Amino acid sequence: MTVSGRSAQSSARGIVYMCVTAIVMFPALNTSVKYLTDDYSIVQIIWVRAVVHMAWMLVLFLPGRGLKLFATTKPALQLARSALQLAALVFYVMALTSMPLTTAAAIAFTAPLMVVALSVPMLGERVGPRRWIAVLVGFVGVLVIIRPGDGAVGWASLLVVGAAVCYALFQLLTRRLARHDDFRTTAVYTILVALILSSIAAPFFWTTPHVLTD
Repeated sequence: MTVSGRSAQSSARGIVYMCVTAIVMFPALNTSVKYLTDDYSIVQIIWVRAVVHMAWMLVLFLPGRGLKLFATTKPALQLARSALQLAALVFYVMALTSMPLTTAAAIAFTAPLMVVALSVPMLGERVGPRRWIAVLVGFVGVLVIIRPGDGAVGWASLLVVGAAVCYALFQLLTRRLARHDDFRTTAVYTILVALILSSIAAPFFWTTPHVLTD
């Protein structure tokens, strides 16, 4: 194998490892949120998540980028993307207070389907007939899970659908911003709106953690 071939293989393996790590971390995050909603406010949970997220971003990227880390050529898009991330998080956490995590996770898988559907008008990408069929089948499956008219669980399901819509739009804006801003700048702005708004509201919803595990 040539040097370039080994380098490509190594890069592909690294990408797979990162994807697997993310796949493991998201369910762990959602499970911890489901556990905490029994005793703590949604605002407090979001605030702690935002603070830790921002702290990690600053530790990782500020030494190498300095204040350029916050320089963006598309501030409106960055703030819109950050607001969508907050909306998706709020809807999902609210839904978890009224429905099983497994059901919420199944409905949330509509987000990639929405990305495919919305990529045509928003990004000008082409989607073949096989992908459209897959999207249609996926949405039919979600309707089976939601069971319209199923009372409280039905409303919680709609919250998850709202979270999926917001997350799909978040991903599409991520794609658009990749053409303009450094990825590290986008990573910092991701949680900015949630950090600011939850920091203002958190003192009014604060509950001191009961145990160290929390």
